[in-house]
Amino acid sequence: MVARGGMARFWSLESLQMVAADGGTESSALVDDNGSEEDYSYEELCQATPRYLQPGGEQLAINELISDGSIVYAEALWDHVTMDDQELGFKAGDVIRVLEASNKDWWWGRNEDKEAWFPASFVRLRVNQEEVPENGSSIQDEEQDADTSKHRQKVAENKDQMRTNVIQEIMNTERVYIKHLKDICEGYIRQCRKHTGMFTTAQLSTIFGNIEDIYKFQRKFLKDLEKQYNKEEPHLSKIGSCFLQHQEGFAIYSEYCNNHPSACIELSNLMKQGKYRHFFEACRLLQQMIDIAIDGFLLTPVQKICKYPLQLAELLKYTTQEHSDYNNIKAAYEAMKNVACLINERKRRLESIDKIACWQVSIVGWEGPDVLARSSELIHSGELTKISKQGKSQQRTFFLFDHQLVFCKKDLLRRDILYYKDRIDMDEMEIVDTEDGRDKDFNVNVKNAFKIINRATEEIHLFCAKKQEDKKKWMQACKNERRRVQEDKEMGMEISENQKVQAMQNARKSRHGKIKGVSYNGCPVPPPHQSLHPIHQRHITVPTSIPQQQVFALAEPKRKPSLFWHTFNKLTPFKK
Repeated sequence: MVARGGMARFWSLESLQMVAADGGTESSALVDDNGSEEDYSYEELCQATPRYLQPGGEQLAINELISDGSIVYAEALWDHVTMDDQELGFKAGDVIRVLEASNKDWWWGRNEDKEAWFPASFVRLRVNQEEVPENGSSIQDEEQDADTSKHRQKVAENKDQMRTNVIQEIMNTERVYIKHLKDICEGYIRQCRKHTGMFTTAQLSTIFGNIEDIYKFQRKFLKDLEKQYNKEEPHLSKIGSCFLQHQEGFAIYSEYCNNHPSACIELSNLMKQGKYRHFFEACRLLQQMIDIAIDGFLLTPVQKICKYPLQLAELLKYTTQEHSDYNNIKAAYEAMKNVACLINERKRRLESIDKIACWQVSIVGWEGPDVLARSSELIHSGELTKISKQGKSQQRTFFLFDHQLVFCKKDLLRRDILYYKDRIDMDEMEIVDTEDGRDKDFNVNVKNAFKIINRATEEIHLFCAKKQEDKKKWMQACKNERRRVQEDKEMGMEISENQKVQAMQNARKSRHGKIKGVSYNGCPVPPPHQSLHPIHQRHITVPTSIPQQQVFALAEPKRKPSLFWHTFNKLTPFKK
């Protein structure tokens, strides 16, 4: 669709029948008021939209648009941290201009002033492709005044059309998503359960997680969404209340997203055997599923929960404040962003406990409960001088986790080896600043000192930092620890005992050399890229490495990743 009269030029994914992330288009599973489904066959879907359901159809359409001179934009679903200058780095929410999409896995695009390759699975095409009006400055003021009323009417019409595009994309992708979930449950899980000789119950639980619960929830959600959809005038649809009504139910995705890395590992191990590859392909053909591998289908719930905030943000952009659904859309956007943020935080915390477990098993002479029994994140670390009541000074390396402060002693000869000394429970502690000079409690001269005082027993711990700025960092870190604990309580942040036990078991196995070919953070080291010459070879050669998907960084995280783990290589013998 092209708007005349100097207005923004745009086209919609609805008009092209394309769904970037969900791999389909028309409704394939419509849920009626009773929760039953009207199913459409794969052939019927292909007859309706033959080009875009077929593998590679989306790339063909994008390239045709680019060839016609259209400007095509994609929006980043997730952060892409580049490992090579020949890849395009970006953050979730960034807008990338797509210059070529010949390859289904890697597209060529521009972000700011750089052109490079980027993974197609990390982005979604924008629903409304907008172009900055050209020659707008050439319009004379008197002409603008004369056409003010007409101009405003055109703006309103275009905004209604753009809102229609977003509404229709939300509805269509939701229907297609239901079809994908149904295919997974009926096409894969049901068949796997029939073959008890190939799959154990534990394996199926690991591979598919709680996707059947998600399917049940999404059917109810789509049923309520359809009730709010205005078929005659889609731009008048009021769907915000539906998201608010179900916002607590979306928390079900947290379990699935946390389990997804384990599912990928389990599935990868099975796919090394030909019989499993053939079995899953037979399931796909029997269910008449689109040509996507099973791991692609299992990624769709992760993509979906990350996509909601982007869709709602775009819908809010084209919803005027006078619209009856404006307040609900605004609240729904914040709610879904918080859901994505909580899932992101839980995912980050799970990665954190793996690192904490690796750290603990490297400590010599560890005593008492595992650090994971109470903690799940490192907040601060560094060296302090601990002063006893007798005035004795001890140089120690301290690690502040949520709920506890652990301190260790360095080996006199091997400075990279740490010995466990003790820990302090932070839940009953109060941080007190101490002035330079003679301390009345310990009767010693101190500098850059602070105290940690137990409110119940009045036990006092005195610490001295090397510099004033180090002292300030430690005191702020202690305040952050208390705030972190409170936020976790409010968010309902919990790590299951099973996950903690598994993390410790993996760390101990890794420590004894039973896990090979895996880097410290548990991620396989990717193979090196090909030597690329983008200007001359971009149509022929694309990166061969598989990007490490950071699929939980959509919502802006409340906390920045810890910067202290990189110091552990110097403090503990991880590479020993």
